[in-house]
Amino acid sequence: MAQSLDRLKESPSQTAGPYVHIGLTPNFCGIGGVYQSDLGSTMVNEQTKGERIELRIRVLDGTGTPLKDALVEIWQADADGLYSSPSELRGAADPNFQGWGRQPTDTETGICLFRTIKPGRVPFRDGRLMAPHISLWIVARGINIGLNTRLYFADEDKANSEDPILARIEHRVRVPTLIAERQGDVYVFDVRLQGEKETVFFDS
Repeated sequence: MAQSLDRLKESPSQTAGPYVHIGLTPNFCGIGGVYQSDLGSTMVNEQTKGERIELRIRVLDGTGTPLKDALVEIWQADADGLYSSPSELRGAADPNFQGWGRQPTDTETGICLFRTIKPGRVPFRDGRLMAPHISLWIVARGINIGLNTRLYFADEDKANSEDPILARIEHRVRVPTLIAERQGDVYVFDVRLQGEKETVFFDS
């Protein structure tokens, strides 16, 4: 006998939010007792090697409006260009550096902040050095599959000009969408989801 469906409610659509915040950043959502602090909220300690930096990241929709319910994760090498990963075969990464961070965007400003270090240069597959960069993964309500992109630094002109990834981007006019500008002690980076200045995204 067929099951009657008149008593079943429609399930939430398959987007990343708002449930992603409840599961990944419970303290941010006011749900205590799951983790002492949300995973990925702290990347450095007093012994971490390297230049301390702060990243201010916004995710903008096609109208230029910041998304206030996005979540951003970052991965990066340490100050010597080594990853905290079992796959890292070039040496031991800084044990005092997390190498990975996760932050939700602020519900008022749409900004998320990461306190980290400037990464070292990492070799490309053919041995050429890539410019210092940070990889980003972005999810939000309305985004069914997480978006991947990179963040480079405006004050690394020489390294950026030598970077094999930046050199391969077909439309060089879009390279600036991957550059974080420095404002005092803070690097500012906008991820644009649509429009003429859409950020370059990479396959996951």
